[in-house]
Amino acid sequence: MRHSRSPHFLPTRSRALTALPLGLSLVATLALVACGKEPATAEPVRAVRTLTVGQLSGATTRDYAAEVHARVESKLAFRVGGKVTQRPVNLGDRVKAGQALAQVDPADLRFGQDAARAGLAAAQVNYEQTAIDFKRYEDLRAQGFISAADLERRNSGLQAAKAQFDQARAQAGMQTNQAAYAALTADAPGVITAVYADAGAVVAAGTPVVSLAHDGPRDVVFAVPEDQLPIFRRLQGKAGGVSVTLWGGDAAIPATIREVAAAADPASRTFQVKADVPAGAAELGQTATVHVELAPADGKLRLPLQAVTGNGNQSHVWILDKATMKVREQPVVVLRPEGDSLVLDGGLKAGDTVVTAGAHALSPDQQVTLYVEPSKR
Repeated sequence: MRHSRSPHFLPTRSRALTALPLGLSLVATLALVACGKEPATAEPVRAVRTLTVGQLSGATTRDYAAEVHARVESKLAFRVGGKVTQRPVNLGDRVKAGQALAQVDPADLRFGQDAARAGLAAAQVNYEQTAIDFKRYEDLRAQGFISAADLERRNSGLQAAKAQFDQARAQAGMQTNQAAYAALTADAPGVITAVYADAGAVVAAGTPVVSLAHDGPRDVVFAVPEDQLPIFRRLQGKAGGVSVTLWGGDAAIPATIREVAAAADPASRTFQVKADVPAGAAELGQTATVHVELAPADGKLRLPLQAVTGNGNQSHVWILDKATMKVREQPVVVLRPEGDSLVLDGGLKAGDTVVTAGAHALSPDQQVTLYVEPSKR
């Protein structure tokens, strides 16, 4: 007996889907759509700074931190030893030539001066008496009462008395000077830049008490590493060979390399260089920056440090195609660092536009735009 299939008969799975309410069917449909692949987001357009390679073969600049010093700075000391009784000047004081800077106890020096004067008086009396006696012996020799040999002995005694008198006079003069050395005075107008002894200290002759920076010419003093020393030896004596910018100022002051140290500092292993600046251009103690323009003699290209990136042993730069405003990687060979630049040996040609800022965040064929200063927008 054949059974006819009901028109409402469906497979179990189909019946289950059909049995779902309309609202649940819509939710399931939306869930299936949500599980699909999300659309890719567009990569941002980055702003970059660039340089044209043809502009990089000119001069490069190196900067050095420096300080303004006096051309002449003296460590002043007493010529005699003693106990410091007063020091009327302090660090930073401006002094005049001849002004008292410190004083040692002069009592012992005065006693020495008095003793020298007494010795001088005794030597003078002895010499005068010997001279009178020698005159008498000359008269006796003229009358034939004494021999020539006896007169010669009297003459030798007169010469000895004269020498003793001269010695005593010189000793008295020296002791007078010694007493005057009890006061330490400034030998030129200037500024006290250091103090080494206070009142109450006992100092020996020649021990520095204060340091005096003389008024007059000023030097800009800075240190350079040994590998850069030949640059400054070539510039030594060349007027305007370097320029100086004082802290807080914008004007570049021309300066001349006056002195290059012959030996390295034992602690830092750098060489001290002094540059002469025009009178009145800088104040004592100011900080400054020395700029040195270097024209590359080797014909190599130089790029800023931030323009070169790399991974492992391979360095590269980003070249900008101005027609499409997209970037591409270009391998380069770095010879050496040079200040804030890198010296390259091949990989670029004149006219290439190299990204110098923002290179670390780029990827091949990325779209970029040129950075514009806010003030120029």
